[in-house]
Amino acid sequence: MTKITAIIPTLNEEIHIEEAIQSVGFADEIIVIDSYSTDNTVALAEKHNVKIIKRKFDDFSSQKNFAIDQAKHPWIYILDADERVTPEVEKEILEAVKNPKNKVGFYVRRSFYFADKKINYSGWQRDKVVRLFLKEHCKYQGIVHETIKTNGELGFFKHKIDHFGYKNYNHFISKIHQYGELKAQELHAKGKTVNAYHILIKPPFRIFSHFILKKGFLDGYAGLILATTQAYAVLTRYIKLWLLNRNVK
Repeated sequence: MTKITAIIPTLNEEIHIEEAIQSVGFADEIIVIDSYSTDNTVALAEKHNVKIIKRKFDDFSSQKNFAIDQAKHPWIYILDADERVTPEVEKEILEAVKNPKNKVGFYVRRSFYFADKKINYSGWQRDKVVRLFLKEHCKYQGIVHETIKTNGELGFFKHKIDHFGYKNYNHFISKIHQYGELKAQELHAKGKTVNAYHILIKPPFRIFSHFILKKGFLDGYAGLILATTQAYAVLTRYIKLWLLNRNVK
């Protein structure tokens, strides 16, 4: 019950994949589930002792749940390619699987970096995700910003992993469009509509929320850029929903 399968979902992550694999070198099995990358992600991953699964991407939960079903071991550690497990968290992981204290999974907090700058505020100061869990007790749900559904108690790690969320600004924008498309599809399936509030009020409020309420101003220009980009993400989501509702591609 102490063996771990680490799972790394990928799509065109050549800049990250080798460091990601190395940061979960403690795992007994490493699975890279790739959504048919068109760069060197797979070729670079093949240089390491990993199992590679190729699967067409439909949504984040389905992709991760499929990989979990292929895992040999009871404990799962999910690592996004842009994350790195620090030595301190590695130690906590290994201690947790030996003595979980009736926990079926564990939250880990993340230190977020943007353009090589550590972001201390802007809404990321409380960023946490479930990354280590027993597969028999946990499943992903949700199309975008997927969450873990559990039938047991979750614990917390004390230390943080590093999260290098965006390689560059173009990568940031491409992710916004990917997430926006998926979120729009989710809202469309629920019959949601778009009105002036979604276009004129929500995006400006997102700037105010991230830059003022969540203290993004303390992150300087990076905080301002993140706040305005988050507003753009909201606007993109509702434009895509409006187009979907009008059956326009």
